[in-house]
Amino acid sequence: MPQHNPSSAGRLTVAQGTALSVGAVLGTGVIALPALAADIAGPASLLAWIALVVLSVPLAAAFAALGARHADAGGVSTYARLAFGERTATVAGWCFYLAIPPGATVAALFGGSYFSAALGGGTATTVGTAVALMATVTVVNATGVRLTGRLQVILFALLLTLLTVAVLFSLPHATTANLRPFAPHGWSAIGPAAALLVFCFAGWEAVAHLAGEFRRPDRDLPRATAAAVVIVGIVYLAAAFAVITVLGPSAARSGAPLGDLMAKGLGDGARPLAAVAALLLTFGTMNAYYAGAAKLGAALGRDGALPRWFARGSTAGETPRRSLFFVSALALLTLLAVGTSGTGAQPAVMLSAASFSVVYAIGVAAAIRLLPRDSWGRRSAWSALTAVLALLALSGSYLVWPLLVSCAALLSVRVTRRRRTKSDMTLVTAT
Repeated sequence: MPQHNPSSAGRLTVAQGTALSVGAVLGTGVIALPALAADIAGPASLLAWIALVVLSVPLAAAFAALGARHADAGGVSTYARLAFGERTATVAGWCFYLAIPPGATVAALFGGSYFSAALGGGTATTVGTAVALMATVTVVNATGVRLTGRLQVILFALLLTLLTVAVLFSLPHATTANLRPFAPHGWSAIGPAAALLVFCFAGWEAVAHLAGEFRRPDRDLPRATAAAVVIVGIVYLAAAFAVITVLGPSAARSGAPLGDLMAKGLGDGARPLAAVAALLLTFGTMNAYYAGAAKLGAALGRDGALPRWFARGSTAGETPRRSLFFVSALALLTLLAVGTSGTGAQPAVMLSAASFSVVYAIGVAAAIRLLPRDSWGRRSAWSALTAVLALLALSGSYLVWPLLVSCAALLSVRVTRRRRTKSDMTLVTAT
């Protein structure tokens, strides 16, 4: 039987749930990844965007079904524990936790790119701005300050406004000539572009965390998820289409594609406006990254999935500074590696995307195990699993990162169990 009360005490309506779901998926990736995907596959990257939108349908449906049946704030980690046990839950938690440092690095670099595009200064300005963003977000979270939900909604509205203005005002400059040649790097380049774009679609699992907050999770959660999939698909496809058809071959070299679109439609004076908007959006996204990751790390420490040193701050009302500083340090190290290697943001995007793909694979496998046979949620999970496994294969060598993380997580479980056994034996002996 479903694990919720049909008359939930939650207050979320379908409209509010839709807004939160869209906000969880839309992030800073859309302000830069259309250009990176175009660099990999040219105009054919549009097919990668379409493929990810199509994948979102069964993926989001599977998580909505899990959330409606098992309304718990633990999300994927909880589902993994229910379906497969402590080891798999720990792997999911570690992969999610350690996907944040490269993800935060990418977000900071994207924001820095818009700042340098508006003011000049090149790579030094981009990296310097990224460091400043990381430091600011770390200090804000360390002092216990939190952005209000209302401010986060404002930042989300700002993103939609930026995208709408950039697309609508630039479309008169679009030309189908920029769609030729359609696949300049071959059709095989679409796969790597799709693997890269997973970063843009991370967040569908977040709606499952909110299941208990809906008035009627069994009815409202699927409706909110369906509406969110439609909105996200339209926004992403519109932005990607505008970048390719308006900017043409120059899109692949653009560090601030939405700024370039706004400049096409409104003139170069619009670049500073795009830079300010990008910085605000990046700050909001990174704040959510750091705050969520800090709490997750503390919870993993509390539950024995990470060393107990991380556990401080895991209780409600406390600030998990140790976990926060660990995530911040890893993000800075990742930024240093990217800055000194000159590889750009793409490797960090792929590391984060590969980790999210592993988390999704675990989540949909749990859905297959937990959801009733012949239910729409279980059928959606089977469809999503096939697509996610394909994305894992396309991630190639970048899967080394989540593989190493998974091995470390399993080692952590083994060490924790040995310590528990030793502690229990000591207690028995003492008794």
